[in-house]
Amino acid sequence: MASQRLPLTVIGGFLGAGKTTLLNHLLNHADGCRLAVLVNDFGALNVDAELVASRGADSIALSNGCVCCSIGDDLSAALIRVLDNEPPFDALLIEASGVSDPWRIAQVGLSDRALSLGGVTVMVDCSSILQQAADPLLRDSVQRQVRAADWLLLNKSDLVDAAQLMAVHAWLDQQARDTPRFETREARLPTILLPVLLGRPIAHTSGVDARRPPEPAGVSCEHGHDHSHADGHHDHHDGPDHSEQFETASWQPQNLVAADRLRSLLRAMPAGVLRLKGLLRTDSHDWAEIQFAGRHGSLRKALSAPANGAAVVAIGLRGKLPKAELDAVFNTPLQPAPEST
Repeated sequence: MASQRLPLTVIGGFLGAGKTTLLNHLLNHADGCRLAVLVNDFGALNVDAELVASRGADSIALSNGCVCCSIGDDLSAALIRVLDNEPPFDALLIEASGVSDPWRIAQVGLSDRALSLGGVTVMVDCSSILQQAADPLLRDSVQRQVRAADWLLLNKSDLVDAAQLMAVHAWLDQQARDTPRFETREARLPTILLPVLLGRPIAHTSGVDARRPPEPAGVSCEHGHDHSHADGHHDHHDGPDHSEQFETASWQPQNLVAADRLRSLLRAMPAGVLRLKGLLRTDSHDWAEIQFAGRHGSLRKALSAPANGAAVVAIGLRGKLPKAELDAVFNTPLQPAPEST
């Protein structure tokens, strides 16, 4: 059995929103993480030719260790093929069809012991979402997808003017006010958001004091390597420098943490936390795995004890990451039960 659960990320959005473009972007910038991608029509991905190692009837093997497979008629069977693969993958992405509810697919990540929910990412086409929302035949599907999201990517933001972009934000405020959202062009993501969407740990989690300025973040894989350059930049960095927009914090709790307190944290995560993940000891699980992505969280018994001890990492918007509140949860030892009189 694998020592860690495989993160599952579902990518949803209406037809033409940019889901396939986002998948291509993630595959091209996997940086050593072995991704498994399940899609309804893998032939439509148009993966860059130089990445393709081989093509089969229902799969594309890539030279960077990633693979794209057709879901076919049985999602469960496709998931079993991914989970049985050796060596194991680092993350799993599923592209939901343009009219489906991505949250239903994400339920697999909450029910299968071998999977953890990396989150639901929903693409919004800024140039057409308002027209779709006004169409009585499309309105329900569009609203359901947006409300299922852990984070929203406002794609094609460069194709609309400021007034229309403001109108899109106003509509989203009505549908999903508390869901984190990010504007994108051609589905390009800031480097620091890649591990967030993939459900991967943020790099530099070991030995980082939550009260000190964080190191630049990269994608961290099971293999233990970090693909950031020494100066904190990536070759594939697109657009403006986003490093000033986000920050990370880490904890290495040496004490037992109350499971009830962790569940309360997950039910009412302080504003500003985009992603939280880690392994720590609790009074109910011995070793437990805590996950939070966008709007949903889980606390489950860990598959095994971590080799390097407890570690929890969070990422959020710079200046809004509630470090003091998280410090109080992860660094406060359990209080002994009062003696009976």
